[in-house]
Amino acid sequence: MQIATWNVNSVRSRLTHVVDWLTENPVDVLCLQETKVVDPDFPLAPFEAIGYTAAISGQKSYNGVALLSRQPLDAISAGFSSVLGADTVGELDEQKRVITGVLDGVRIVNLYVPNGSALGSDKYAYKLRWLETLQGYLKALLAENPAVLVCGDFNIALEDIDIHDPEGKETHIMSSPVEREALQGILALGFQDAFRKFTPEGGHFSWWDYRAASFRRNRGWRIDHHYLSPPLYEQAQRCWIDVEPRKREKPSDHTPVVVELNR
Repeated sequence: MQIATWNVNSVRSRLTHVVDWLTENPVDVLCLQETKVVDPDFPLAPFEAIGYTAAISGQKSYNGVALLSRQPLDAISAGFSSVLGADTVGELDEQKRVITGVLDGVRIVNLYVPNGSALGSDKYAYKLRWLETLQGYLKALLAENPAVLVCGDFNIALEDIDIHDPEGKETHIMSSPVEREALQGILALGFQDAFRKFTPEGGHFSWWDYRAASFRRNRGWRIDHHYLSPPLYEQAQRCWIDVEPRKREKPSDHTPVVVELNR
């Protein structure tokens, strides 16, 4: 089973890129983030034409997540409220950032974690509250099914080797100690990094800023992750970053990350 994650930075703007990639890399599930389109306008037909179904949760111009799968998924739900209840979640589900479904007994959770904007800002506080809610959400999912794969754009580089130049990381969004601690708290539920199982060294990134020739100079960050619960971590056969889509004209600033499970 192969599952990929990709922040496409607008599925309609990058539609040809995504269809081409799936045609060349027919993964079982592709988890998309930043689809930036309301559900009625999601471009279903091109994906159906190549054999994929879609589960979507979108909003206009911002955020949005989707699961593209070769086989229909079971137990699909969007947002935290479906698991934790609306009273606990409050307004966090107004932004469409969470969608999940089950394939062959594997609970796949697709996330677009808030960026946080700047340390000390309202958006930073929102990000930390969102991560705290995510921890409770995943704990509840694990209680129902021990086979959980969590992937997506986490907007956090967990280790210094995940950043081309970690100088000043303590005051930089996506690498501050508090963000890292929040993510470590989530991983303490039992999740492990699939990519680091196979690639312990630095220099591998999944996001490059559009500015300053960052991609050409490989001045990137690894912020797109697959985290696996213990049974799935044992089944992981490969995990890799496919940089080819980032080389295309007008690409997303992110590129796909794929994990392969022995199932």
